[in-house]
Amino acid sequence: MLRSNVFYIAVFCAGLCAMLGAFGVSRWGRAETRAAIPPPKDDVSLAQHPGRETAVFAGGCFWGTQAVFERVKGVAATTAGYAGGSAETATYDQVTTETTGHAESVKVVFDPSRITYGKLLQIFFTVHDPTTLNRQGNDVGTSYRSAIFYTNEEQRKIATEYIAQLDAARAFPKTIVTEVTPLKGFYDAESYHQDYALHHPDNPYILVCDRPKIETLRREFPELFQEYSGR
Repeated sequence: MLRSNVFYIAVFCAGLCAMLGAFGVSRWGRAETRAAIPPPKDDVSLAQHPGRETAVFAGGCFWGTQAVFERVKGVAATTAGYAGGSAETATYDQVTTETTGHAESVKVVFDPSRITYGKLLQIFFTVHDPTTLNRQGNDVGTSYRSAIFYTNEEQRKIATEYIAQLDAARAFPKTIVTEVTPLKGFYDAESYHQDYALHHPDNPYILVCDRPKIETLRREFPELFQEYSGR
């Protein structure tokens, strides 16, 4: 079922206070009281000429992940979709059965002359919890796992070394469980999922789970933040 159906909203609103205390506020609402996530020590330099590269991230519900990255300067396009499974199982109804191997993911097309892959990773780790296995907040299942689907060896190296760096620095209270795995296919989600947070800003799910991520981006990366009005 779509997260925004009547039953989901009713349950969500009933548990709003508990969620804010147990996850939303503790992870993002008080983010200003914890140390900022450091950038990767090993990253590529900005390219000398404009271009297009692709990164794919899974960090829980793709509504929030897309809402963040489409507001990052240097990002040319974002698409909510599915990665980790097959084309035959890349539909929302199938993915929500938690049997397809897919993770809700976002394809990020960026200009490497304006932003580096390592900076995108820093944003990714700042706006979600990479230490909860197959879960983000009240969204539970393998489709909500934390994952980096790399498109080349350089991305794999930067991502794995960055995770080791963050774990060594104890940037999070627990060990990072984010998967780093090759991208074997990305399948666009249904049209109603695209830019969902933009089109449904008053949805209780968006207000509690996704709006704080956008505000974290604005606060932690003011030089990269830009408002987004749609395609």
